[in-house]
Amino acid sequence: MTAHAHKHNEPTGDQLAVAARTTLEANGEQWTDMRADIFAVLTAEEKPSSAYDIADKVSQRRGKRVAPNSVYRILDLFVTNNLALRVESANAYIANAHPGCLHDCIFLVCRNCGEATHIDDDTLTGKVRGVAAHEGFTAERPVIEVLGTCAKCG
Repeated sequence: MTAHAHKHNEPTGDQLAVAARTTLEANGEQWTDMRADIFAVLTAEEKPSSAYDIADKVSQRRGKRVAPNSVYRILDLFVTNNLALRVESANAYIANAHPGCLHDCIFLVCRNCGEATHIDDDTLTGKVRGVAAHEGFTAERPVIEVLGTCAKCG
């Protein structure tokens, strides 16, 4: 992956939902009411959310139970299409603030409050990819997570 030297357009609110929908549809997928509801819940959260938490909140919004396995399938679709990012250590998800840009994930995960800060540093992840290639390994999606304490909790 090459280093990106550009400023991100980070839409918020309705513009983020429009950007997500545009990205998903450009990839040949449909933007359904259920997907819109899941994305809305995901973007409203300040911390990474589990599929179970998202299912509960979407169930409240819709007035009927939504199964976590349905949410997992949609979250997997979102990750595949760069609309959401998965925090592996927490088995949780956050909305991608710039769904049109592709970067490997670097997360700073606070053990105290659970907040995960997403950082783009293609130079660092490019080195990880290079080490993998040197070992004859083809990296699909490097994910780097640094566990520790955030500035607010420190």
